[in-house]
Amino acid sequence: MRQSRIGIIMHGVTGRMGMNQHLIRSVLAIREQGGVLLSDGSRLVPDPIIVGRNAERVEALAQRHGISRWTTDLDAALANPDDTLFFDAASTKLRPELLRRAIDAGKHVYCEKPVSESLAEAMEIAAYAKAKGVKNGIVHDKLDLPGLKKLRRLRDSGFFGRMLSVRGEFGYWVFEGDWMEAQRPSWNYRKADGGGIISDMLCHWRYVLDNTIAPVKAVSCRGAVHIPERWDEQGKPYPADADDAAYATFELEGGIIAQLNSSWCVRVRRDDLVTFQVDGTHGSAVAGLHRCYSQHRVNTPKPVWNPDQPQKMNFFEDWEEVPDNTVYDNGFKVQWEDFLRHVAEDGPWSYSLLEGAKGVQLAELGYRSWQERRWIDVPALEI
Repeated sequence: MRQSRIGIIMHGVTGRMGMNQHLIRSVLAIREQGGVLLSDGSRLVPDPIIVGRNAERVEALAQRHGISRWTTDLDAALANPDDTLFFDAASTKLRPELLRRAIDAGKHVYCEKPVSESLAEAMEIAAYAKAKGVKNGIVHDKLDLPGLKKLRRLRDSGFFGRMLSVRGEFGYWVFEGDWMEAQRPSWNYRKADGGGIISDMLCHWRYVLDNTIAPVKAVSCRGAVHIPERWDEQGKPYPADADDAAYATFELEGGIIAQLNSSWCVRVRRDDLVTFQVDGTHGSAVAGLHRCYSQHRVNTPKPVWNPDQPQKMNFFEDWEEVPDNTVYDNGFKVQWEDFLRHVAEDGPWSYSLLEGAKGVQLAELGYRSWQERRWIDVPALEI
């Protein structure tokens, strides 16, 4: 089988997400399977070069995973015409400038979200990529989670009838770091370093709602700093002034109401770390990361409110699991394959930097809603 090579500059993949999901489970997994199958029957094989500031960490990562190319010199990597794609999973603060440098070097660009800290920056870099004619994309990994794909399958089949509402619960308890090590880095809880769960999660909820339920039209959001002091990686206390919880309501196209709670200060008693319940006139469904349960109107029980005796009905028994019916690959890897096809043969691709800007927009409007204590309409974005 004929093979061709694509050189990928991978920046910021010594961190947890970049290393595990993008480098190991996506790019290296694609390489190990023999590349991405293209429409002409050939295969496109990724050849990564990993770039980072710490030479010891980058070299160790390369050796551990059989990667022959690594460097601490990003300018030199961008200057190599044999590498045509730049990927960034490092700091959000630096991302717009890094993308601009890559675009100026003639590279196609793909990156983690959010694309920037402000909508103005996000729109500027999206317009710049379009003007320069480079292929561009931003990660929308949750759309390829098995649970959400099943939820979308139910929607597309008309299972819900007229969709009424969405209830989402996301998060878990992130330890403060004093007596138990925190599961997330300390910068997540400092405003000055770009922390905050509204900026972190509303960009996800934008593309999840837009693509799985219906487009977002308005937002009402209330953030909170529930835990004002935490302990950093050196065991030192610091003021945690970034929002660690967000309680948001969205109005979607068609009058659908979505309520999503996001919190690092909640203890989990539900099916998964994130769950979405969709209710419609003909049926309801609850999806987590992998599993999805549905209840049609003909299977809906008729409970009776009676505070005088313990509840005898087991409400879980009346739900049916939606079958897999297919093999679901890692969501990050699926999107990498789609983007590589987009770069190589102009295959279909919906998740441009403009789509990433929509997530930044919703986070900004969420903060504004909190500050002004009111609903905010979500205007359309165009470049």
